[in-house]
Amino acid sequence: MKTNVRPASSAVEDYLEQILELINTKGYARVVDIAQRLSISQASVTNMVQKLDAEGLLKYEKYRGLVLTTAGEALALNITHRHKLLTDFLQLLGLDERTIYHDVEGMEHHVSPATVHAIESLTRQLKRQPALLQRVREGAPVAETKAKQSKSTHSKAQ
Repeated sequence: MKTNVRPASSAVEDYLEQILELINTKGYARVVDIAQRLSISQASVTNMVQKLDAEGLLKYEKYRGLVLTTAGEALALNITHRHKLLTDFLQLLGLDERTIYHDVEGMEHHVSPATVHAIESLTRQLKRQPALLQRVREGAPVAETKAKQSKSTHSKAQ
C-alpha cells in the first residue's frame, strides 16, 4: 500500500473534506453522496476514490461505503481546520457570506502552515481586542489610530 508523501492536490483535499463531512453527519460516505455534494458524475468520483484507495488515503469497496485511513483522516482534518479557520477569520472581518465562500474555496488549498498559524494568532488577538477589530473593520490604519489615541491621552493629561 502506497502512502501519500506529496502535498495533496486541491481535488484530493476537496474529496477528503467531503468524505469526512459525510461520515460525521451521516455515519457513512458513498460515491453517490460525494458526487451530489461536489456536483460531478459518479464515474468521476469512482475514479478519484480508486486513486485515493491506491494512495492509502481510504478503503473503498464497490457498492459499499468508504472509510478514511489514518493518513486520509489526518489530511481531511487538516483541510477542514483550514476551511473553518479561514471562514471564521473572514466572518470576523465582516465580509458577506458569498464572498467568504468563494475566497475560502480559493485560499484553503494554498495556505502554508506558517500562514495558517499567523491567521490563527491574528484571529485570537482580534477576538480579544474588540476595539482593534472595529478599527480593522472600518479600515483605519492601526498605527494612525494609535497615534491619535496617544495624542488624545497626552492632551487630556495637560
